Amino acid sequence: MASVVSVILFALIVSISYILAPDALYIMVPISLVVVLLYTWGSYQYGDKVVLSSVNAKPAEGPEYTYLNNTVEGLAIAAGIPNPDVYVVPSEELNAFATGKDPENASLAVTTGLMKALDRDELEGIIAHEISHIRNRDVQFMTVVAVLVGLAGILSHMILRSYFWGGRRRRRSRDGGGLGIAIIVLGFILAIFAPIATRLVQLAVSRRREYLADASGAELTRYPDGLADALEKISKHNTGEMDVSESVSHLFISDPNRSPLDSFYRTHPPIEDRIKRLREM
Repeated sequence: MASVVSVILFALIVSISYILAPDALYIMVPISLVVVLLYTWGSYQYGDKVVLSSVNAKPAEGPEYTYLNNTVEGLAIAAGIPNPDVYVVPSEELNAFATGKDPENASLAVTTGLMKALDRDELEGIIAHEISHIRNRDVQFMTVVAVLVGLAGILSHMILRSYFWGGRRRRRSRDGGGLGIAIIVLGFILAIFAPIATRLVQLAVSRRREYLADASGAELTRYPDGLADALEKISKHNTGEMDVSESVSHLFISDPNRSPLDSFYRTHPPIEDRIKRLREM
């Protein structure tokens, strides 16, 4: 899946290169390939830092976070993984996510609203869910996808802006050509469908992994009702208006953004179905 996203990024960069500098197309193609390869490598190495920064997460330091840190440490030991770094996201929404390139280099973040609203068993259920994402290595792929699809969105926006600001003038100053027309058409198709492709990639990554993390988290705490109760509170409290980019929304335990298109390709399974499965465990 990540390779598919990389191919889309390469096509986007080539399209932008042609629109901005058509005479340098054959120079920009290898440069574009190098850029995508470097960006993919950087996403793997530092994608978690990008994700944490994008949601304004801060390290959970200080006596007010002692219980949170102790809970994370205890569940990490139970899961047999190193203790992840713990962060807090300033938001009244009830949510949490995990990110990182592997269990040895992972981070876990919860919102301030989550800490206020949940009791001990419920908070442990949420943290166990995120610890399971780390143990199952879901975070490795999901973090790379988050950063890559974010870049795809930026590049698609650049295509549209570059066309309207300078593309038409350049087309008047050069002879037409089948290759040029094909690249411009490809650029516009990618620009239009990049947001849809982003959600489809997230859907493919997230839904099955959420069910698995629910089950694994319940196994860690030995108390499925803790996570089920937490999910019920989340479903009743959250407004779906958290200030989070769509490119990282699939990382959260509950979709932080709601839109009319969620009924067609939501990145998370229905929360009611998740609660029902946990109650039946």
